[in-house]
Amino acid sequence: MNNTNRAMNRTFLALAGLILVGAGILVAAAGLSADVRTGWTAVAGSALTAWQALRNTAPSPEPLGSWWSLAVPAVLLLAALTTILWLARQGGGRTRTAAREDDPELGATAVEVSYLAAAVEAALEGNRSVVGSSLTAWRRRGSKNAARTSLRLTLQARRGASPREVADVAEELVRSIDALLGHHTDVLVRIGTGTRTTLARALRAG
Repeated sequence: MNNTNRAMNRTFLALAGLILVGAGILVAAAGLSADVRTGWTAVAGSALTAWQALRNTAPSPEPLGSWWSLAVPAVLLLAALTTILWLARQGGGRTRTAAREDDPELGATAVEVSYLAAAVEAALEGNRSVVGSSLTAWRRRGSKNAARTSLRLTLQARRGASPREVADVAEELVRSIDALLGHHTDVLVRIGTGTRTTLARALRAG
């Protein structure tokens, strides 16, 4: 429902996980094996020699000594900024407007998510199967039009509540939301548990 590229995220997380696992294995091996420590020392020495040779290829006035001393931090800074921008673009699409209708004569009419959320809370007051709820709205992918939104309704079921009964409650709430909006809208229903479920008294029959 949001703008996150899930395939790219999973690929990035998989690569980051493999790198971290590999680094952890190497660190553990270096602590347990003298041969690995010797190998690491040799690799570090070779890397230092290569860096010194690279610095000599692009000399610059002091105090830098080499343009590479400026280029490497600049590349790392650029990579950090790119990562921050990428993280900032994740998610998105969330909106406070559940529906909007523009009329040439009457003007624009918008329904806030908070209004629908309050209506859902009122409808659930005294319900023995559900202890909490939340409602959020998301713009559909590729759309900046507030009229094209989808809703996500989350219900926290009471301990011991019948799943069928909670599902019936959710279905009734969706019908009520459609009635309030005056048209059908896509609603993703999530039924789960949370802190309120843990602290709530268990449902008893009778």
